[in-house]
Amino acid sequence: MAETRKVAIVGSARIPFTRGHTGYAAESNLSMMGAALGGLAERFNLKGEKIDEVMGGAVIAHSRDFNLAREAALDAGFSPRTPGTNLQIACGTSLQAALTLGAKIATGEIDSGIATGSDTVSDSPVVFGDKFQHRMIDLSRARTGGERLKVFKGFSFGELKPVAPSTQEPRTGLSMGQHCELMAREWGITREDQDALALKSHRNAAKAYDEGFHDDLIVPFAGVLKDNNVRADTTLEKMATMKPAFDKSSGKGTLTAANSTPLTDGASSVLLASEEWAKARGLPILAYLTIGQVAANNFAAGEGLLMAPTIAVSEMLRRSNLTFADIDLFEIHEAFAAQVLATLKAWKDPEYNRKVLDRETPLGEIDPEKINVKGSSLAYGHPFAATGARILGMTAKMLNTEQKQRALISVCTAGGMGVTALVERAA
Repeated sequence: MAETRKVAIVGSARIPFTRGHTGYAAESNLSMMGAALGGLAERFNLKGEKIDEVMGGAVIAHSRDFNLAREAALDAGFSPRTPGTNLQIACGTSLQAALTLGAKIATGEIDSGIATGSDTVSDSPVVFGDKFQHRMIDLSRARTGGERLKVFKGFSFGELKPVAPSTQEPRTGLSMGQHCELMAREWGITREDQDALALKSHRNAAKAYDEGFHDDLIVPFAGVLKDNNVRADTTLEKMATMKPAFDKSSGKGTLTAANSTPLTDGASSVLLASEEWAKARGLPILAYLTIGQVAANNFAAGEGLLMAPTIAVSEMLRRSNLTFADIDLFEIHEAFAAQVLATLKAWKDPEYNRKVLDRETPLGEIDPEKINVKGSSLAYGHPFAATGARILGMTAKMLNTEQKQRALISVCTAGGMGVTALVERAA
C-alpha cells in the first residue's frame, strides 16, 4: 500500500458575505459558487485547467441545484473534464468536503481538489403544501382535458399558501436558536458574556479588514466589495438594547440578533493539492490539512443541539495524541455566542468530560487570545455551506503569515453534528 501523502492547502477565495435580501437579492447558489470558484481559478491561473474534483454544496437549495458543484466548476472556467460532486452536511458542508478531498489526495486517488459551499436565503425555494404539490404532479401526467379537470376536484385556494422556509429541527420542532437558548440555560451563559464575545468578533474582523488581511481572500461580486455585516462601530450599549430573538415570552431569553449570526448569502472555496501538483505549477503551500473528525450526539434527548463538536474535537485530539496546549490558534464557528461559550465550558467541566467525552482529565481551558483572532461568523455572517471553507482558507493564511504551527477548526451543525479539523503550517 502506498504511503499517504501530505494534503497541501494552496489558498482560498470567496465572495463577500451579505445579509440576506441585501447585496445578493438577485443571485443564486450557482452564480455565487461560480464566482467564488472563478476567483480561485483567476488567482492561481487555473482557467481551462482540469481539477481532479470539485466538491461542495448548499443547504438551502432548489431542485435545479442537483448538480451544483459541477455546473459551478464549468461556469468558473475550469476544464470541462473537471468533475463535480455535491455534498451536504449542514453548516459543516465545505469543511467536510475538504476532509473528503483531503483523504483522496492523501491516498493518491486524486492530486487536486476544491472544497466549496454556497448558500442564499434571498433565493430560498418557495414550495407549496403536499396536497397542491401532488395536484401539480398529477397535472403533469394528465393527457386529456377531462383528466386535467379531475386533478382540481375539491381544490381550495388555501392550498396555494406557500410553506415558509424553516430552520426547525424535524425531531424536536425547535429552531437552532431555541435549542441554543436551552444550552445557554444549562451552562449558565449570561447575556452579558454573549454580547462581549460578539463585540470581540466584530472588532477582530474590523481590524483584519483594516490590516488588509482579506485583500487577497475576497473576490468582489455583484457590486459588493466587502462583507456587509461587520460592525466596527458597535458597542455593548447598543447590543444591550436588542430584544431576545428566540425566547420572547419567558423573560429569560438571552440570545439576540446582536449575539447570533444573521441569515446570510455567500460562497467560498479552498484549493487543496498534493505537494507535487502544487510545486509543478509554482503554487504556494500555506499549510497542511492533517486530520479531521465528524461526530454526533443525541440532541433530541437533551444533549445540546450544537454540542457535538465537543465530542469531535475530543476524539480528534485523542487520535492525534495532542492536547489544547499543542494548539496555537482555535477557529470555533460562531453560530451563536452562547454556543461558543457553552462549548468552552464543557471542555473544562470534569463531569462532562467523564460522562460525554470519556476522559478522566478534562481537555481544559483555552486562552481567549487564541480564539477567532480575526473574528468569525458573528461578524462575517454565516452562509451555511460556505462557512467551513471560509474558516479553512483564513486559518491556512493565518498560520502562514503569523508563523504559527497548528490550528484547530470546530464547526457545529444542524442535526446535532460537528465537523472538526487540524491544520499545520508548512515548514
